Amino acid sequence: MTVLNTERLVLRAARDTERHALFRLYSNAQAMLYWDSPPHVSPEDTRYVHDKLRAPGDRRYFVWDLDGEIIGAGGIHQNEELGFILHPDHWGNGYAREGAEAAIAHFWETSDATRITAEADPCNLASVGLLTRLGFQVTGYQHDAVCVAGHWSDSVFFALTRPDVKD
Repeated sequence: MTVLNTERLVLRAARDTERHALFRLYSNAQAMLYWDSPPHVSPEDTRYVHDKLRAPGDRRYFVWDLDGEIIGAGGIHQNEELGFILHPDHWGNGYAREGAEAAIAHFWETSDATRITAEADPCNLASVGLLTRLGFQVTGYQHDAVCVAGHWSDSVFFALTRPDVKD
């Protein structure tokens, strides 16, 4: 089972008993504001995420554990896309960057992919800023790309080229 340790975080699989901890994250309206689904209403809504995050085997998408508390989740999805979510109680402390950097480094070490992609709502200035600081370059925009609970939002798309690949 893949576990990554950073200075402050442990990136790992979810445990069987942690669905309620994940529900705390995925039910938070602020955390889910720019997500591709509305906030979860019950722990049952979080079952799919929990099952995916606790599946056995090597992983590239993790829960982010700070001193035994799940404060976020993130990593590389199967389609080579970086994704992350962080509980608002922990915004502004560098955890998103720390977790994303660890996940990206692990992905480069364990794959032969030449790039990682990402997508964000352009109104999500924190995520857009983080992706830019991580070295991602804008590759495109789409108007009305995502509809969540009847509300349409735009998307900005990014790519990060593997450091040892020349353009």
